[in-house]
Amino acid sequence: MVWLRIAIAPVLLLGVLWFVDLGDVARQLRQAQPGWLAAALASAVASNMVSAWRWRSLVRWLGHGLALGRALRLYFQAMALSALLPGAVVGGDVFRAVALRRGGMETWSAGLSVLLDRLSGLWMLWVLAAVVAAWSWHGGAQAALVGWGLPDFGMALPLAASVLLLALPAAVLWALQRGPLRGRNAVLAQRPDTAGEFGRQLLQSALVQLLSVGALACCGRALHLDTPYWAYAIAAAPTFLMAALPVSFGGWGTREAAAALSLAPFGVASASAVAVSLLYGVLALVQGAAGLGLMLLQRRSAR
Repeated sequence: MVWLRIAIAPVLLLGVLWFVDLGDVARQLRQAQPGWLAAALASAVASNMVSAWRWRSLVRWLGHGLALGRALRLYFQAMALSALLPGAVVGGDVFRAVALRRGGMETWSAGLSVLLDRLSGLWMLWVLAAVVAAWSWHGGAQAALVGWGLPDFGMALPLAASVLLLALPAAVLWALQRGPLRGRNAVLAQRPDTAGEFGRQLLQSALVQLLSVGALACCGRALHLDTPYWAYAIAAAPTFLMAALPVSFGGWGTREAAAALSLAPFGVASASAVAVSLLYGVLALVQGAAGLGLMLLQRRSAR
């Protein structure tokens, strides 16, 4: 299975690059504006720092101490493994869970903290997309979503999606406490300050996704695209989701294909969308390299 992923990753990326005008992609990348690239990197780094803070909050809520500095170090080290190992974010997530386990946290709770952290981010990604779609419905979102093939129910569609997505955690907690998921998982719903932790996750995940979308938008601005921020917020949901699928290295290939399809209804050419996605992938590589450096320094200090 691992070898299949190793083979699929370059095939996916090469297939996307073959489908678009490779010369146009290269030309746009050469003309990228350094200032906007620096802004994109700063926004991406800030997003992952908040992500580490959010994960630390979950770990502490589950009853285990975790210093913020260690959470940051482990998070960026996990990014390095996600970039180097097949399986997108899976390798990094396993690393974080194992690190907590070695630090004395129960195996079930350690894995749960990483799972909830990942679900919190993906949940807010779609909440943000739905809320932004409703807010910008008459500003262009309606035509774009209909272009995606979604039924035209008017603004009721994104509004209903926003309400349902925001209510989803409450429904899950009910299922844990009184519904079909009762049992050991009920411990999760019975943790102290559950409402407070939900509020923290909502705010922290919202900040994470706003910064992540900001990094994507800055990549677009670096390539001289005038696409509005709200368009990137909507397109980021399927793009980031596809990048997280465990079928490639660091989301390469799946992210570019999703970006080309997701940004097309907003008037972005396929070559430009792929170039934006490639720049966003480079941001992750830079941060992964920093995480790898931290791992090497830690090993050297241990020796």
